[in-house]
Amino acid sequence: MHDNAPADVHEQTFPFFEESSPQTEPSLTSDAAAGGPAVVQLELFGMTTGPIADTASPKPAWADFIREPPGKKSPSTVPSPAGRPAARFAAVGSLDELRVLAQNCRACPLRDGCRGVVFGEGGPAAKLMLIGEGPGAVEDELGRPFVGPAGQLLNRILSAAGFEREEVYITNVVMCRPPDNRVPAPAEVEACFPFLARKIELIHPEVIVSLGATSLQALLGTNARITRLRGKWLEYRGIALMPTFHPAALLRDPAKKRPVWEDFQAVAARLGRRPASLSSTPG
Repeated sequence: MHDNAPADVHEQTFPFFEESSPQTEPSLTSDAAAGGPAVVQLELFGMTTGPIADTASPKPAWADFIREPPGKKSPSTVPSPAGRPAARFAAVGSLDELRVLAQNCRACPLRDGCRGVVFGEGGPAAKLMLIGEGPGAVEDELGRPFVGPAGQLLNRILSAAGFEREEVYITNVVMCRPPDNRVPAPAEVEACFPFLARKIELIHPEVIVSLGATSLQALLGTNARITRLRGKWLEYRGIALMPTFHPAALLRDPAKKRPVWEDFQAVAARLGRRPASLSSTPG
């Protein structure tokens, strides 16, 4: 964080979050910044930040493992990754049955290096499904998704958007924590994706929110760039999909909090919820 903020910046007040200081969490996927240089001073979620330098991040390490489709495709027609259907779990009729299979899965080495499988949680008929990248240290310890600093931030975003955490379904692309919270390897995503695909089929939400680049690319392929598609309504197998930044990215770069809040406002409106309003006053 830099100390010298420009004198003519504006202060944006968001209707949620009461943290007095930002929290940090081990890096998951580094989402690239969404625009040009952004040097701003924002009062976000009850905290004031200094100027934020906008820097691009490298693409995920596994970004080339899904074959790019030939020719140019519009965002709404980006095909789902081929070769990873939920067909082998077609006979699984409930999330509880699928959870048992996941707990006994040894399809990749991640299970041997973590405490346990973080399957996911929420309503089995949830209208809203959130998909992140993978469990962090706190999630691995507690066996629940999004319960660390990024998860606490996500809870407050959901509340401000008019949702209770218990009524949505929250999961990740991979269910076992990668060592040092690194980006999941191609084989790890490949091994875990059938579980995710079957979860989506069983829950059949009205809206999916993909949190971060890894989640978006797991669903739509590597031509799906979070900085280009964030905030745009897409589809995954007939289900409305809203890509946005991962909450961990917001902890690293508070400038991303406004676009994420706008994305969740759009999700709330689509599902008939009344989110808190966003006010802006000159600084």
